[in-house]
Amino acid sequence: MTSRLSEAFRAHPVHLHHGDLDLESVREVPDSHAWPQLDDYPSVHSSFDVESVPVIDLSDPNAVKLVGHACKTWGVFQVTNHGIPMRLLEDVESHGRRLFALPPQQKLKAARLPDGISGYGLARISSFFPKLMWSEGFTIVGSPIEHARQLWPQDHTRFCDVMEEYGKCMKQLARKLFWLMLGSLGINKDDINWASPQGGESGAMCAALQLNSYPACPDPTRAMGLAAHTDSTLLTVLYQNSTSGLQVLRDGAGWVTVPPLPGALVVNVGDLLHILSNGIFPSVLHRAVVNRTRHRLSVAYLYGPPTNAQISPLSSLVDPNHPPLYRPVTWAEYLGTKAKHFNKALSSVRLCSPLNGFVDLNDHNRVEVS
Repeated sequence: MTSRLSEAFRAHPVHLHHGDLDLESVREVPDSHAWPQLDDYPSVHSSFDVESVPVIDLSDPNAVKLVGHACKTWGVFQVTNHGIPMRLLEDVESHGRRLFALPPQQKLKAARLPDGISGYGLARISSFFPKLMWSEGFTIVGSPIEHARQLWPQDHTRFCDVMEEYGKCMKQLARKLFWLMLGSLGINKDDINWASPQGGESGAMCAALQLNSYPACPDPTRAMGLAAHTDSTLLTVLYQNSTSGLQVLRDGAGWVTVPPLPGALVVNVGDLLHILSNGIFPSVLHRAVVNRTRHRLSVAYLYGPPTNAQISPLSSLVDPNHPPLYRPVTWAEYLGTKAKHFNKALSSVRLCSPLNGFVDLNDHNRVEVS
């Protein structure tokens, strides 16, 4: 998978200067990280006046229906009884915190290359914004051993074992969620030949693990943890533990905080599932804000199709009254498109141009900071 996905990143290298700034130690937000506008939409928290992000028990007999409704109306939901052991979630968080607690120069030994996927570094989307984000990340595609050896020359085995176990468990869960989502639309496993465990002729399903660190910030009103974006995936599964920070954009309500629930996981629709569903499932715009007193760590599992599989609106969702909205695109091609156009990527592969009277309701470029 790494070699196939890397082609998209090699075509669009990102040169980001990590610098020597240690966010854990600064006492005020430097100009390089000071965002001028964080109130593009109002921020709200769950209350009697604001509907909250759906929480779904995967053992519920109505889980398919509940998942489908959440995908159509929110594009995001939380799941409980998902089968991932709490012990494993705690181990992943512990090793993530151990990684980000390393000295800056030690972490940079495992730095991600400008045209690479895996390793330590700033968010690739940073290149689209004039200010830096109050976060750092570590991406794992395939085995983490090469970069882990750079971080802990003599003590990397346990980190690798935990991350590989987490990846295997998440792959099973993501596959289950994927078919719950499509099952709510009446899609079965015979309708998509590339989505078998082996992936057919296109190869196996692909995934990446993303660890994100958001240090406590002296002035959260002037900093952004991770800027507003959608995911270039089928779906993303996020563990955010007990510290809030994730917000999703809700029409008519603004930015809604997704409250952390003990042991729960957040699931959101990605751009490719939006395309597959012919626009029925919105690819939710989301961001991460920072906390004044608490260091937040999140772990995202990014689930995608085989890199060479053609992703297009499913034929059973297309008819004369519902024409296909998007042209076929592979994940590798779409990653390149996203790297070039960012939040306008979906519009760039849309068949019905806004100039012809159609508006892409999932085009979120309007919230970019300029």
